[in-house]
Formats: sequence, C-alpha cells, structure tokens
Amino acid sequence: MSTSIVRSALFVPGSRPERFAKALASGADAVIVDFEDAVEEPLKVQAREHLAQFLEQQPSARTWVRINAAEHSEHVADLDFCTRHPGVVGILLPKVESAAQVARVAATGKWVWPIIESARGLLALAEIARADGVQRLSFGGLDLALDLNLSSGSAAAQFALDQARLALILHSRAAGLLAPLDGVHPGIDDLEGLAASIRHAYAMGFAGALCIHPRQVPVIHQALAPSPEELAWARRVVAGGRTGVGAYQVDGQMVDAPVLLRAQRLLSLA
Repeated sequence: MSTSIVRSALFVPGSRPERFAKALASGADAVIVDFEDAVEEPLKVQAREHLAQFLEQQPSARTWVRINAAEHSEHVADLDFCTRHPGVVGILLPKVESAAQVARVAATGKWVWPIIESARGLLALAEIARADGVQRLSFGGLDLALDLNLSSGSAAAQFALDQARLALILHSRAAGLLAPLDGVHPGIDDLEGLAASIRHAYAMGFAGALCIHPRQVPVIHQALAPSPEELAWARRVVAGGRTGVGAYQVDGQMVDAPVLLRAQRLLSLA
C-alpha cells in the first residue's frame, strides 16, 4: 500500500477476516478494517479479535481502522486496540463533531482521518481540521444527506453536498492537511457512475475516495489517471523548470510556480 498518495481507501468488514488479505492485495492505496457500520453489534468484540490475529500472523501488514463513534460503548476498547497494535497506522473517526473527540483518538499516537457526516461536524470543521493528529479529512456524504434531510439523487441534494465538499477543501487547505477523501459510492455495479463521481470530486480538489468493494479500486485509479496529453505537458513543464528560471514558457504559455506544482502533481498521480 502507498502511504504518500491515497487515491483509494478500501473498507473491509472487521467481521470478515477471510477478506483482509484480499483487500490488502486489491491495489488500494489504503485498506480500512471497519469496526463500525459494517459490523453487527454482537460481533464488535470479535472484529477486534479477528484483526489482532491477522496482524500477529502478518506482522508486515499495515491497515487503517474505522473505530466506533465517540458515544458508542466499544469506542474506548477500539482506541485501546489501535494503541497496542503497530500494524494499525491510522484511525478513521466516524461522526466526528468536535476537536475534543479527535484529541482522544490522537492520544493513541496514530494519524486520524475524521469523517464529516453531520451538520454539527460541518459547523465544527475549523476546530476539527486544526486538531492535533489530523492528517486529512474524509467525507461521509450518505450520512450527511440523511442528517440534512436531502432528497437523494436530486440536483438540489448534489448542490448541498458540493457546498459541504467545498468546506472540507477550504478547511483542509487552511489547516495544511492532505487533500480530503470523498465518500463511498454505494452502487457497486455502477462503475460509470463511480468514475464520474470521482472525477467530479477530484475537480473540486479531493485526492480520491473511500470505497467498499475491490472492483471499485481500479475504476478510481483510472478516473484519476492523467491522460497521455496531460502527462506529456507535465513532463515538458517539469523539464523546463530544471533551468532554474523563475518563469518560462511551455507551448506558448507562461509557467510559474503554481503551474509547475500542478505539473508535478500530475506526474505523481501517474
């Protein structure tokens, strides 16, 4: 798994240990073992036991964990588990609504990805984004739509969710965080819709997206991949920058520091 660039972050249920290795071999940039929504209440403890056993058997494996929310009865036990296991590199905190909730998770010494999925979370974005331990924000669009009583699939709902996405981008940038990840696309067989939603989120400034099935991983990567023409342009821009000149021309267009940075980002995605 890549730790520097995360285009795809794949959820795998903590109650399905037979899928852990498959998820890690899927090509996803990050794998998230889910202790929250994907695990039924009676299986929460067992999910931790499954991951503990897997990490003991595969000491080189590195995963993220989506723990249960701050008010859940298993929250503290989840935090203790993540603290004790070096194979857990970071924690997704669902339903986050305050910096204090983030601080408790950051005390584990792991990176935190808060998931913004409520009106209260949106209103507390400034303090959440600047909380110690936060590496990047992530977007829970499905839960946010429910919380805001949006009409799913409507143009109005898309407009409202895009305003929330913009808020994540602005606060991520202001706090010096990595670019956020968009929420999951629920239609596993709707690969065209997934590609379109990924391109939309990327155009808004998102780095990639959370996903729920290995089939979605290559679709996300392909949707984010620069075209051959874009790569050729980026290589010309970067090559021109090696001259040490502050501003120069490529294809008749002026190149300065922001343009050079965009070219470098395109090459990194390749």
